[in-house]
Amino acid sequence: MSATSLPARLGEIGEKVENKQRLSFEDGMTLFESDDLLAVGELANQVRERINGDLTYYNVNRHLNYTNVCISDCAFCGFYRRVRHPEAYEWSVEESVEIARKAYQEGARELHIVGGLHPRLQFDYYSSLLSELKRNFPDMHLKAFTMVELDHLTRVCRMTDEQVIDGLIAAGLDSCPGGGAEIFRDPTRSRICAHKTSGERWLELTAKVHRRGVHTNATMLYGHVESYEDRVDHLVKLRALQDETGGFMCFIPLAFHPKGTELSHLPGPSGIDSLKTIAVSRLMLDNIAHIKAYWVMLGKNLSQVALRFGADDLDGTINEGGSLMESYLAEGNENQLTKAGIEEMVRGAGRVPVERDTLYNPIHTIESSSNPQEPKLTLPVLN
Repeated sequence: MSATSLPARLGEIGEKVENKQRLSFEDGMTLFESDDLLAVGELANQVRERINGDLTYYNVNRHLNYTNVCISDCAFCGFYRRVRHPEAYEWSVEESVEIARKAYQEGARELHIVGGLHPRLQFDYYSSLLSELKRNFPDMHLKAFTMVELDHLTRVCRMTDEQVIDGLIAAGLDSCPGGGAEIFRDPTRSRICAHKTSGERWLELTAKVHRRGVHTNATMLYGHVESYEDRVDHLVKLRALQDETGGFMCFIPLAFHPKGTELSHLPGPSGIDSLKTIAVSRLMLDNIAHIKAYWVMLGKNLSQVALRFGADDLDGTINEGGSLMESYLAEGNENQLTKAGIEEMVRGAGRVPVERDTLYNPIHTIESSSNPQEPKLTLPVLN
């Protein structure tokens, strides 16, 4: 597409947005190729305010990374270690419970539990981890295990998809995070994670989890070797699955951080690229209620700006429960914010902070604002 045709095409897309029409693959490409960031951002902001008004969500949570041992060797990852590496670790169930206890005492009501693909841990470790956490903290929401981890369990433990999913639900699984999606499209996926669960398998397992009544998030890793076509393909596939199951709560664009990875020669995404990616995500994913500006990876300042480019969620207070967080912290950023700190960020962007639970139910009364409408895109009840 020639650059001279882009302004006219943006106008056509603007009409679609105004009329609440679904954008096409070609529309997504036009948005990414446009140099008019402010125009793209304004369109995304229209949709953001149509769905969520001025509300911006956050929660009080804690990340718990139970092991960094992994049999995969993703080129973008600086977290994983082999079994005999001196920095390899694996926490016992008892150690994990004590880490969670401290977080619970500090007010956390969500545990975000992910780890490496450990070749030796068996299913009873994962089920015991969930059941002991739930026994000790019955009102703690356990958001645990990506589709990549579930796929790993089916192979290592020689269990069916249904046995793994149902066993984890019985043990206390409440929802699943959205990691491991990376970029669905090949050959790009094979270039960055050749020995990992395929994009098709990630989507297949997510559909099965949704059909069992478990909500999940979804992610996309951007700013490495992928193309705009890869990004739009990724968004369209997520949108199609959401049409089918309605199980996605939130979409999180994840900015690639090259330091300490096999792709350390790459610069990573610019601030402009991050804002555009958030905006295009909001515009393309018309059936997913929430778009997250993940402040840990973007940094606080850019995340604040993103609240005017389509994002309505900042994740949570977070405190690392392992070294995964260190591998993708935005430069100069910390791994924890107070509730007051997050609310200050939100108000500074002219938005209204709302503390939520994992399923986006508000915990506290929402303040009045100049645009106080309630969210109009709500999660369906899964059967």
